[in-house]
Amino acid sequence: MALAGALSLADSVRVQQVFGRKFNRWSLATSLVGLALAVPILYVALQVFGDSSQAWTFVVVHWVYDYALNSSALLIGVCLLAMAMGIPAAWVVTMYSFPARGFFAWGLVLPLALPSYVTAYTYVGIFDYRGPVRTLLNVLGMDSLAFGPGLDIVNIYGLIAVMSFALYPYVYLTARASFAQHSNAVIEVAQSLGRTRSGAFWRVAMPLSRPALVGGVSLVGLETLNEYGAVKYYGLDTFTTGIFSAWYSLGDSDAATRLAACALIGVFVVLSFEQWQRGQRRFAEGGRPKLPLRRQRLSTRKGLVACGICALPFFLGFAIPILQLLSWAALTWRRVIGMDFFILMCNSFAISAVASLLVLGCAVLMVFTARLYPVFAVRSLGRVATLGYSVPGAVIAIGVMLPIAWADSLIDGIATTWLGISTGLLLSNSMGTLQYAYLVRFLAVGYRAVEAGFEGLSIHVEEAARTLGAGPWRTLIKVDVPLVNMALIGAGMLVFIDVLKELPLTLILRPFNFETLATRAFELASDEEVAASANASLIIVAIGAVPALMLNRIMGREGT
Repeated sequence: MALAGALSLADSVRVQQVFGRKFNRWSLATSLVGLALAVPILYVALQVFGDSSQAWTFVVVHWVYDYALNSSALLIGVCLLAMAMGIPAAWVVTMYSFPARGFFAWGLVLPLALPSYVTAYTYVGIFDYRGPVRTLLNVLGMDSLAFGPGLDIVNIYGLIAVMSFALYPYVYLTARASFAQHSNAVIEVAQSLGRTRSGAFWRVAMPLSRPALVGGVSLVGLETLNEYGAVKYYGLDTFTTGIFSAWYSLGDSDAATRLAACALIGVFVVLSFEQWQRGQRRFAEGGRPKLPLRRQRLSTRKGLVACGICALPFFLGFAIPILQLLSWAALTWRRVIGMDFFILMCNSFAISAVASLLVLGCAVLMVFTARLYPVFAVRSLGRVATLGYSVPGAVIAIGVMLPIAWADSLIDGIATTWLGISTGLLLSNSMGTLQYAYLVRFLAVGYRAVEAGFEGLSIHVEEAARTLGAGPWRTLIKVDVPLVNMALIGAGMLVFIDVLKELPLTLILRPFNFETLATRAFELASDEEVAASANASLIIVAIGAVPALMLNRIMGREGT
């Protein structure tokens, strides 16, 4: 929702009186930015209606059914297993007091620091013929070869498991936040009516939390559809890998674009389901004042069970992969860490920092304009422009690359005709194109955080600044930005880390011979040098742990 929609009617009228409601240069600038960021998604969507190529016919006949089947199976499997891991852990952490609860409260968030593809690589190494699992079995006198396919996880079932280990925190966080919001009186009323605490969970807590749980599961589904590194490494054909195959193997942009459109349809289905479920909510707490949440102290036996419920996802999603990465790094860091590795870090940090600044700039512009000039066109384009985070990176890459290639062709034609020189690929595979794609993909991350920061400001702040003679630009720089600086820092940090971990966009759109920590980790793992990829992966994990811990701190302030 646009920020202007959060204002009261009286405040909205007051804003119009102070700053005017006409479509001015602020509205124009915001509309142009929103339109530019919406182009890749709209381009992919419109290509469905274009003429198809022979390659697309070949893809439909031989591949699309497998892509749809595998993508659906992966989506359903990961969502169900993530729910099975995240919801029980959220319930016991929120409602009970037991040993190590404080540790698990923040420890269960840490798998968010691990990109899914890194988790996938580590588990393949763990179950490898020379990995710790088979080595332990041999030490214990058991022939690991006798287990046969039972220890082979490079299949769809293994992929569902490892991706669930990496993504369950989305369900855990949303469920935990929702459970914590329930009035203690609601639980007590359920118990007074004869329900046990576990009965209150199924009959009260779960129905009340359904919209939040659906939101968390939807995030898991979107991340699953976006995944490329893990899916490619496990050899599973999905729409994301199909886009790469059509682009690089078949060399057919039409087939790649149509596969991207199919992936976009999958995203639309997930988002529509989430919105429909929210609209089906029929439960609400009454107007009684909320009582402080009192956690029930568990006995020793039940406390151990609660520890087990929390320890299982924590170890599977974070502790075991981290220990494996550390062991690999200890063996390989001497030959990996050098000037080339330092350049990788500089490349990754530089593009992430620039992307963060660009996202923050656009987000502040759009939020501030929507706040002061609530024009319908501005709000609509703002909503479309923030859809990028819901769209797989490979889809955005195709939506960016093809219009950019058309622009390159146009510029080259003009330069050749009028100047007699050829500009070649001036924009394609350039750093500017890569940053543009990051902006499309991650604007929503910065926009929501900046929007939340501005929502805490009273419109009277702008009124006072205007009364003192400050225009919109000066009001923004001198008044609003200093007041929401913590929100801006948080938004910038989130975007920084998302760009640092991003793989599909960077693989497709990066300049020639440009490497990042994410691409190097992927390439080393693909070349069967998984141990050497641990060093780059650990840097990503160390930085990615920052927002995970920030999320836990925020939730701790909210009483969870």
